[in-house]
Order: sequence, then C-alpha cells, then structure tokens
Amino acid sequence: MSSILTNNSAMVALQTLKSINSDLAETQSAISTGKDIATAKDNSAIWAISKVMESDVKGFTAISDSLSQGESTVAVARQASETITDLLTQMKEKIVNAQEDNVDRTKINADVTALKDQISSVLSAAQFNGLNLVDGSVASTDVLASLDRDSSGNVTASSISVGAQDLSVGTYTANDVFGSSGGTPSANGDTVALSLDNGGGTDNIVIDDSAGTAFAAGDKIELRLGDEVVSYTVTADDAAATTTSDIVAIGLKGAIDALGITGLTVDYDSGSPGQLDFTNASGDDLTITGQFTNAGSGGLGAMSGIDVSSDAGAAAALGTVETLIDTAIDAAASFGSVQSRISTQSEFISNLTDSLKSGIGAMVDADMEATSARLQALQTQQQLGVQALSIANQAPQTILSLFR
Repeated sequence: MSSILTNNSAMVALQTLKSINSDLAETQSAISTGKDIATAKDNSAIWAISKVMESDVKGFTAISDSLSQGESTVAVARQASETITDLLTQMKEKIVNAQEDNVDRTKINADVTALKDQISSVLSAAQFNGLNLVDGSVASTDVLASLDRDSSGNVTASSISVGAQDLSVGTYTANDVFGSSGGTPSANGDTVALSLDNGGGTDNIVIDDSAGTAFAAGDKIELRLGDEVVSYTVTADDAAATTTSDIVAIGLKGAIDALGITGLTVDYDSGSPGQLDFTNASGDDLTITGQFTNAGSGGLGAMSGIDVSSDAGAAAALGTVETLIDTAIDAAASFGSVQSRISTQSEFISNLTDSLKSGIGAMVDADMEATSARLQALQTQQQLGVQALSIANQAPQTILSLFR
C-alpha cells in the first residue's frame, strides 16, 4: 500500500542517516581530542578509572619533585661530610708532624686552628633550602617517597626518613644559660627572646651559668638584634674566672655598642651579675633573641680541645683526631646510603609514572589508524544515506501517475 501521509521508506532512510551522522560526530570528536573516551558519557566506568589514574600521575609528579629536593639536600650533607673528612685528614697530618720534638709547634697549631675554622665554615654552609643535616640543628627529616593506594581506594603517603649526622663543634643544650629575669627564656634556658617597643621600650637579658653546667672554653653566646648579630666566645681564662657571666655580658655590650644602632642603649649593672638592660628609642620596634652554643656537645665537639702547642697536647690530639675522622666517615657513608635509596626511588617513580600514563592511554586514547579508516567509511555511508533519503522522499511523487 502506498500512502502520501506515511512514507515508511523515508523514515527508515532518515533513521539510518541519523545513526551515521552520530557515528561520524563521535569519530570526528575522537580525531580532534585524540580520545575515544573524552567525557563520562562516552563510557562512565572507564572514564572514572582513567581520572583516578590521572590524579595519581599528578601526585607522583609532585613526589618526583620532592625526591629531587630530598636527594639534593642529602647530596649537600654527604659532600660536606666528605669535605670534613678530607680536612680532618689534613689536620691529622699536621698533628703527626707535631709529634716530633724538633718542630715549631706554634706554627703547626696555627695551621690546625685554621683547619678547625674551615670545618666550621663548611658546617655552616652545608644547607639546602634552609635545611642543614650536619650542624646538629635537626635530628632527622622525612622525604615524601610514594602514594600507596589499596584495593579499597584508600591512599596513604609514605616517606624515606633521613637521619641527620651531628658533625658540629657545638650544639644547643639545656644549659639554662639565660636567667628568668627580663626576656623570656626557652624551657631549657638555651635561647631567649624579648621585644622592645619603638617609643622607649625597656627589657633585660640575664646571662647566668650557675643553674646549669658552667661555661667552658669555646662556648658561644650569640645575640641577634633585628638584622644584626653579635656574639662572644668564652676563652679558657674566662671559664676559669669566678665572674664568667659578667665577662660575657661586658663582651656582648661592647659588641652591641660597636654596631652603632641609633636609639638603642645597652647598660651593664655590676650590681646584677650578667644582666644587660636594653632601652629602645630608635623609632622602630626591635626584637632581640639570644642563643647559646655548647662547644663540646657536638659530634665533633672534641675538636675544640685539640691543641698541639705542647708535647702533651700533641700526643692527646692524635687519638682525638682519629675518632673525629671515624665520625665524619660514618656520617658520609650514612648519607651516601640514603642518597642511593632516594635515587633508586626517584627512578622507580619516574618509571611508574610512565607506566600509568601508558595504561591511561590504552584505556581512553583513540586508535588513529582505525579512526581514520572509519571516518572515510562513515563519510561514504553518509553520502549514500543522503541519496537513499532523497530517493525515499521522491516515492510519493509516483502516486501522481495514478491520477493521470
């Protein structure tokens, strides 16, 4: 039966053309985006899995940066340890020379002192991004190493712990060197802080070693006044005196006065042992902090006692420097081991990231060769579909011949 109201052939041809056009649109999208699954509507399950994996790739990229920074930090510490080992070996050579009777021990001792200073310089400079693993300021640090996802989808971070190696000549200890009057001392008394208002603010710091271990030669008290720093290092004569606190306070006062900070007045009152009174009329608020360094408490603390200017000192120094060299070697070996581990983890994370990217690509990327062939086939089908619809639309015209 023919009808001018219902053209079944045209409807079939139209539906076929619509299907072809839909497939053609998907193919063109795959070509333009490079993905078979570009949105959740393309395949919600695969799309969701790929997005989780993409987020992991981003996380591992950040971990790779963390590992690079951690490896650099450890590399600096290892290099410092190796350099200190070399300097101590040079010091040992000087000390061996000092064992002879017919030598100028004064000059040799001067060389040893210069090597001590160089070691201290290396320790101070051995930091990366503010973190120093050899000066005794930290016990350890953690380097973010991985993101671990379990079968339930829970994610936890794991780290590589890097143990610091104390190669300092002195570290901060609970010496209670700062008294309770005036500026607020830390809980263990090895640091202190006070703030002075700009309009004549006053406060004081009390230096008092009576509550803890007495001062020893080489101990250092450092004060930071805004951006300026002064310090006083206790000598053997200072340590032997009965008024060491006063000597230190007077020495610090002289160093502060030499800075010439306008408006800042520092007074020493002999009636209050070890007390420095500060008055700030500079027009700017001023923060003052104090810090104590114990000369003999660091990993290389025994170095401060090396003195080859005498027979007894030269003999004792030989055993001391052997111990110091062993300490430095152990530190370098420890840093070398953990640096190797971080390097291995970094390489693994790089390979893992590449594998994840390949997996994501296998799930969502378009096969461009197959997509290109499909595009040509669909374009041909589209042309044929248009012709078929045109023929189907012309069918009702034949009914006119029945009425002629």
